[in-house]
Amino acid sequence: MDTAATAAPAAVIVAIDGPSGTGKSSTSKAVADQLGLSYLDTGAQYRAITWWMVSNGIDLTDPQAIAAAADKPEIVSGTDPAAPAITVDGTDVAGPIRTTEVTSKVSAVSAVPEVRTRITELQRSIAAAAEKGIVVEGRDIGTTVLPDADLKIFLTASPEARAARRSGEIKGSDVAATKEALIKRDAADSSRKTSPLAKADDAVEVDTSDLTLQQVIECVVTLVEEKRAGK
Repeated sequence: MDTAATAAPAAVIVAIDGPSGTGKSSTSKAVADQLGLSYLDTGAQYRAITWWMVSNGIDLTDPQAIAAAADKPEIVSGTDPAAPAITVDGTDVAGPIRTTEVTSKVSAVSAVPEVRTRITELQRSIAAAAEKGIVVEGRDIGTTVLPDADLKIFLTASPEARAARRSGEIKGSDVAATKEALIKRDAADSSRKTSPLAKADDAVEVDTSDLTLQQVIECVVTLVEEKRAGK
């Protein structure tokens, strides 16, 4: 019997980084679902800890106050790409973490080194436990969280394309205001001292500005399949 023909595909860890509005989450979930991999939205974890800080009255203008509270909430992330659940202290926060209030404050919280250390450890443990492999999406996965990932992909897009996509996701939003907010967040995330948003030297860059979501998914699936075949 030819065991090679029936062997399961090699487990592969895929890091997908990039700024907001590049199609990162939609692409990552679809790729994981299509290839039978686990999925982790690391941005949701930072949103979750930010939501907890806001809910508990932590002074988000005080990095020391944020640092002191970083270990308090229990954050549990589901890894099913079809239904990526996230809870904080047992409460489902998948909806609340997407509010504009949390969105406007997540950069300040995620810039605190103690927060990044806590969340990075959580992310590494989840990736290590994924038996069939995992797609991990965020802003510093290929550079900091999983520098030894089997495949690193960095999604980019023009500010105009990203703002248009984000505005489509958020009903009633202003494209110009959305673009301004995205550029402001990029600047904050790229300039922070701890684990800034950056492209890893060995990452494959994919510009999604003129691609449909399906085209981006197909591109990434091909990259992952090539990597799995060569492992």
